[in-house]
Amino acid sequence: MQDTQHAKPPHPAKDVLDHVGYRLKRAHAALRGAMDQALREHDLTVPQYACLEVLAARPGMSNADLARATFVTRQSMNVVLRGLQDQGLLTRPATAETGRARPATLTDEGMRRLDEAQKAVYAIESRMIHAIRHAIVN
Repeated sequence: MQDTQHAKPPHPAKDVLDHVGYRLKRAHAALRGAMDQALREHDLTVPQYACLEVLAARPGMSNADLARATFVTRQSMNVVLRGLQDQGLLTRPATAETGRARPATLTDEGMRRLDEAQKAVYAIESRMIHAIRHAIVN
């Protein structure tokens, strides 16, 4: 067993707040907060937006596959899918043809709403990437 009591960090950080894990968590929190705010204008939550993004790229995914792709539980994805379906943004068959999977696909309104929301989210991502690049150079 290794003695971790005297382990050295992978970089010379003078403060624990400079460690990469902490900085990544702060970046994630900042991105999530900005997305929450921007997506409210499109009547979407971050998990709903993520679901629309994934379905646009991979139509017909099941609840379980969508849950894995968007980092939520299957139970949470059921709620997300019902909300999106109630808004007319996606469709799912009432019953499964085989097994229990009910593949979801975006409606035209779902694609339109995703396109509008993407503009806001991509602008946030662009600002974040610019800030990261600026921080690396300086």
